[in-house]
Formats: sequence, C-alpha cells, structure tokens
Amino acid sequence: MSGAALAVVVIGAFFLALYLLQRYADLRKQQRMVLLGTLLSWYLCFLIVFILPLDVSTTIYKQCLLNSINHPTAVPQQSHINQTDTRLSFYPNRSESKCVQPWSHIPDGVLPVLWRVVYWTSQFLTWLLLPFMQSYAQSGAFSRAGKIKTALIENAIYYGTYLLIFISLLIYVTTQTKWKLSWTGIQTVGITAANTWGLFLLVLLLGYGLVDIPRSYWLSSRHGHLLTKTYFNVAKMATEKAAAEENLANVMEEVAAVHVSVRLSSCLRKYVDTILTKCPTEYQEEMRRDGETSSVEHSILPTKGGLVKLHKKVICAVQRHNQVRVQWPILLDKAFHLEDVAKSQTCPARQFIHSFPSTQNRSWIRRFIYRPSVEWYWECVLRQGFYRLLAVFLCLLSIAVVWSECTFFSTHPVLSLFAVFVQTAEKQYNYICIEMVCFVSILFLCVCVYSTVFRIRVFNYYHLVPHHQTDAYSLQFSSMLFCRLTPPLCLNFLGLIHMDSAISHEDRIQTSYTSIMGSMHLLSFISDGFYIYYPMLVLLLCFATSCNLGSRCLNLLGFHQYITDDELTSDLVDEGKELIRRERRKQQKNRGNRGLAWRDRYADNEGAGRTRAGYTELNENQKSPLAKLKKNVNQFTRRDEEMEEQQIGLLQDSPSNDGSPNKSRSTAGRYLSLSPSQTKIFDDV
Repeated sequence: MSGAALAVVVIGAFFLALYLLQRYADLRKQQRMVLLGTLLSWYLCFLIVFILPLDVSTTIYKQCLLNSINHPTAVPQQSHINQTDTRLSFYPNRSESKCVQPWSHIPDGVLPVLWRVVYWTSQFLTWLLLPFMQSYAQSGAFSRAGKIKTALIENAIYYGTYLLIFISLLIYVTTQTKWKLSWTGIQTVGITAANTWGLFLLVLLLGYGLVDIPRSYWLSSRHGHLLTKTYFNVAKMATEKAAAEENLANVMEEVAAVHVSVRLSSCLRKYVDTILTKCPTEYQEEMRRDGETSSVEHSILPTKGGLVKLHKKVICAVQRHNQVRVQWPILLDKAFHLEDVAKSQTCPARQFIHSFPSTQNRSWIRRFIYRPSVEWYWECVLRQGFYRLLAVFLCLLSIAVVWSECTFFSTHPVLSLFAVFVQTAEKQYNYICIEMVCFVSILFLCVCVYSTVFRIRVFNYYHLVPHHQTDAYSLQFSSMLFCRLTPPLCLNFLGLIHMDSAISHEDRIQTSYTSIMGSMHLLSFISDGFYIYYPMLVLLLCFATSCNLGSRCLNLLGFHQYITDDELTSDLVDEGKELIRRERRKQQKNRGNRGLAWRDRYADNEGAGRTRAGYTELNENQKSPLAKLKKNVNQFTRRDEEMEEQQIGLLQDSPSNDGSPNKSRSTAGRYLSLSPSQTKIFDDV
C-alpha cells in the first residue's frame, strides 16, 4: 500500500504541473526547452509539497518505535522465540503496542535519496540553468551562438553577485565560529543562504495571500461588487489594448522601413526575413506589397546590432498584442454574464436568461444537467452562500496560520495550533488524521504563496496570462520563484508542527527532508534569530493588506488600483460600463446581420424550385416583407454606425459624457489616453 500511495502522489503532481503548463503556455508554439524547464521546475516543487505529509507520518512512526524500545511494555513469556532474531527482543509485544505501521509508510532509504535528487535538481534549475535559459529565450540574436553570448553577458553580473554574497558568508562563518571547512559544511552554508533568501520573499507573499484569498471569495459572493470590479478591469484593459495596438503599429513601421531599405542581395536580408516571420500575417502581406513599389535610394541601411534590437522589440510587441487580443473578448464575456445574472435575479420563471445564447458547441453537461433552471438556482441563490462559507473557512485557516507563525517557537506550552493538532493525533496514532492535517495546512500555505506568484505583475516583464498566452520569460521566472520559495516554505511548515529540531530544540527523530538541510545550528544567528522572529512580520503584512495600504500607495503613484472609496475608481467604472454597453450593442448588431444573411440564404433555397414567373413577380413587387426587412436593416445599420462614430468622438473630446451640468469630468473616454506605464504594474498585488 505504501508504494501505491507514493506512486499516486508522484503521478498526481506531474499531471497538476502539466495542466497548469497547458493553461498558461502554448505547447505548440513555445520553445521545447522552455516548456521542459518550466514543467520540471513546477513538478519538483509540487512533488515536495505532496510527499512531505508522508514523510511526517513515517517519521512519527519511527519515533513511536524508538519510544517503544526505550520504554518497552511488559512482554509475556514466550517459549517459542527464535534466539537468532535480535529485533524481537527490543520491540514490545505487538498485541500491546500501538505502533501500527501507517498505510502510507515508505521504506527506509527511499525518502533521503528522493529528497536529495528533488532538492538539488530544483536548486540547479533555479540558480544556474533557468536564469541562463531566460536570457537565451528573450534574446533577439539570430543564431544560437549569438543567443548564448547574450545570455552569458546578461548573467555575468547575476552570478557574480550571488558568488560574492556566498564567499562573504563563508568567510564570516569560518572566522566567527569554530567550524572547520568541509564539503558538508559548505553545503549547509549554501542551503542556509538560499533558504534565507527564500524566506524573506516567502513572508511577503504569504502576508498578502492570507488576507486576499478569503477576502476575494467573500467579495465574489457580492454580485454588485464583482460586476463593478469587472467594469473597472474592462476600462483598464481597453487602455492596455489601445497601447498594445499602438506599440505594435510603431514597431511594424520600423520593420517596414528596414524591409524597404535592405536589398535582396544584402547580407542582412536573411535577418530581415527572420524578423518578418515574427510579424502578424496582415502586416507581412502589406509590407511585401509596399516593398515591391517602394524606392530605396535615400534609405539608411541598418546594422546587425540594430536588427537584433528590432527583433527583440517585434517579439515583445507581438506577444503583448496577442495577450490583450485574447483577454479582451474573455473579459467582455465575463461582464456580459454578470449583467445576465443581475437581470435573471428578477426573472419570475426562475430561468437563467443569456443575452447571447449559444446553440453551437454546447457540452452534454449544459444540455442535460446544467439547464437554465439549474443555472438560475446556482447563480442567483446558492452561489452567494457557498462562497461565503468557503470564505469563512479560509479566514479561519488564515487566522490559524498567523497565530502559529507568531507562536511556533514556544514548545512549553505548545501554542501553535498545527502542532497541537499533529501532537494530539500522534498520541492516538491516527496517521490518516496526521497526514490530512499536514496536507491541508501545507496546501493552504502553498495556495497563498503560489496564487500571489500567478497574480503578481511587474509592468510587462513578468505576467502569467492564462489561455496559453504567457511568454517564455514569465514562465521561467515563475519556475525560479517556485524553486526558491518551496524549500523554505516546507521548512517553515515543519517548524509550525514542531518537527524541526533547529527551531523547536526537541530531541526527536528528524524527517528525511530536514536531514538533507544539514545542521542549522551552524549559523546560530539565523537559526535562533531570523528563522524564529522574521515570520512574525506576517502579522504586520496582513494588517497592511487588509487596509489596502499597498493599493493606495500605488494609486498615489499613478498605478490605478480598484479601491471602493476612490473617485478615480468610480470614473473608470463608469467608463467600463459605457464600453460594455457599446460592445453589447455591436455584438447584437453583428448577430442581427448574421441572422439576416441566414434568412436570405434560406429564402433563396425556398425559391430555387419556383418558376421564372415567380421570380419576376418577386422582383417587381418591391413591397414584399423580405425586401422591407432588408431595407430597414440596412438603414438601421448605416444610422447606427454614424451615431456610434459621433458618440466615440464625443466620448474622447467632450468634457462630459451625459451632458449633466453637475459633472465636470468625463466618465467614459477620458482615460483612454492614459500612459501604458500607469496600467502595467501590480494589477491586483
């Protein structure tokens, strides 16, 4: 059974990493080395998280056997005991012993080897290979040698900085302590330095996630808040979409100029052709047509270095344009759905009404199970209560984590709630309860940290975009963060349940995971100071997140965040509402035109068997219902297009949107001219 449990964990972690990679990366177009490095990094991190509860239960079982040896119970006399079996003389009688082997017990020698392979592979990826691959994938060079050269130059300062820190720490340890230089000691110093760096970032991300995750579910139960925030996101996305299109157009102008200036016989032509292949198809066709008729007499020839920079700009511009192009309709569909929920709440028939019902590509679940009546009960009745119960449960977990982080160093009495749960289950030898408590606890910690990694956005350099739109740089950067955050997170969790003797100072068997970390007592100022008192900072970070101090500071700096009591937020909400209204009208018009075309085609098929006289009668009778319908729709279409153009001009130029005298500020269109840098940092973090 133990082998089956370990196999299920190994396979489950792999499929979870593969699912996330498929959601965020384009498996067909992305570079194979990038996909392999990201998949391996995520898989190793998830593997550590899922196997650690099994390691804890196995260690508790070993501790039980050790306690039974040191304090054996009375063993009845047995006449038939094999004298050569020396183990039976040290163990208590199985009929009276409570040390029952756990169902997920892993044999000795398996976990230490597994932890060494997983840990050192992840550290090699995050500190050496992934930074190099990150620069390699982002390079605009046209050859492998050029990309390798660029990656080496960019990482020289990076590697040199960490090497300097490591050497300084090594010199301090050798001079201030009685420690002798050895390979095991060097490993311990390196592991301690890496875990210290990871713990510093871990507390920052954990303090945000502990508050934001329960709060986000509680606010999601309020439909009005969710719709208002969606309007706000629509306004910001419209600005980003316009900026991305403008940036792409500017870059394409540079490519067109280079395409015209470089002759077919030039040695730089192959580089220009490579750049053209990275451009969108419509721009490629237009530039090829213009290149045949343009003159190159007064054009300035570019250099190879300039083409490398242009190649990198094209890759970034096309990637950003594709991201907003995919995100825009998804955000619109979300806004349309939330508006449909608001309308369906007052429906007396208790049927969910879709503004744009789709009859194609409907799954069998929607056709037979998730019917309009079931959807109405979920969206209008059950969803609010379910989200609030989930938010309360997550809030209790957050409170338990914060309390335990501030009190886990106290062993007498035991104040950490997770340590109390584990020790209570340990006294009853309930290994399933121990594993469930460990799994739920460490999973919640990982969700708080990893969700922040997935949501954080630093301008356009790092941003994990779903629907296969994440670039190579962001994928590899997230892999580096995962590999650096997971080991200190696991050590912190072991400290919360008092399974790390470097913090709890208890004389007991250590987990196999702790054994590969070496003795943290080597650096007493870290094990007795930083590891114990720095996690208490999570309380201050949780307070700052609950008061939205970070969002308010970013708002003051010009990076607009959603704050309910902010005047600028209300303006952006009004702008988003107007954008949704126009997009809804546009889609309704497009659907009406498609319906009219279908009726025309249907009428032609109906009339295929008519006589020539019938066609003559239809042509002469211009007052037929179909002709009237076509004439009215065409007139409505032209009039609607003219009104829309006039309205857009008013939205962009007029100081007021609704003409009311008490509004001196535009509520729709004013912020379409916001600078791109004002909307590209820390969307929700």
